[in-house]
Order: sequence, then C-alpha cells, then structure tokens
Amino acid sequence: MLPFSHPGTRWWWTMPRLRQRRFPRDRRSVGEARLYAVETLAEWGHLDRCDDVRLCISELAANAVLHGVPAGREFCLSLIGRDDLVRVEVRDSGGGRPQVLEGHTDETGGRGLRLVMTLADDFGVTAHSPGKTVWAVFKVQPPTASGVVCDGGE
Repeated sequence: MLPFSHPGTRWWWTMPRLRQRRFPRDRRSVGEARLYAVETLAEWGHLDRCDDVRLCISELAANAVLHGVPAGREFCLSLIGRDDLVRVEVRDSGGGRPQVLEGHTDETGGRGLRLVMTLADDFGVTAHSPGKTVWAVFKVQPPTASGVVCDGGE
C-alpha cells in the first residue's frame, strides 16, 4: 500500500485537495463522472495519468450504477490530490463486495476491476454500513501549468 497520509512522511504536512460530487443511479452519470474527474485533474495540473484515471473512473462509476447503487439513490465520486498522488473513490450504499474475476473467464463482462488493478498504483475496497467505497491511487507528476489537455472522452 502507498502511504497516502502517514506520519513521518511529507504527505502528513501537505494539505490535500478534495473534490466530491454525487451522481444519480443513471448510465449517463458514468460519462458525467468521467468529465468531472478530467476537469478536476486539469484544474490541479495532474495531466500525466489523466487517461488512466479517466478509464478507472469509468469502470468504478459503471460498477456503482450497475451493481452498487440501490434504486432512487446516488453514488459519490471523490478526488483527493497531493503533489504526486491522486486518489479516486466511488462510494455507494449498496450491499456486496466487488469481486475481481480471473482473466480466463468466458464472460463478456467482469474485467473492469482487473483493469483498475492494472492501471492504478494501489486499489482497494473499504466496507461501510451501509455500502462501500472502491478506491484507486495513482502516482502523478507534480502539478504543472502546461497547455497539455486531457481529452474528456465520451
């Protein structure tokens, strides 16, 4: 595990940036969550891992909509940034625990969490009552003010 805020490291003294937004249980929310994340990363100057973060948010938000969010409820996307780490969290109030399927399955779906595990530098699930938070951490370059833009992709 990466030390996201461990005493004795410089992270302990750095105030993180935090952005959160709730999204309804609707397939359109996946694209909206992805765009929200891209805009946040651009604002923070963390564009080097933008494509990886965007793809992982797509998977986590889609899982929340399809499997985690009870009818009439929402999921929450949180982005937490420090100088060289970005953590994304998708929290829902549904039951169950996400399962990473083996790569040899013949199913057409179910590979999203394996993709997240591959792209992120750390990944996990935190249980709540009710629900859970599925999170991923990405090592990023220190913020820049470059003119490079990450495509929001729809």
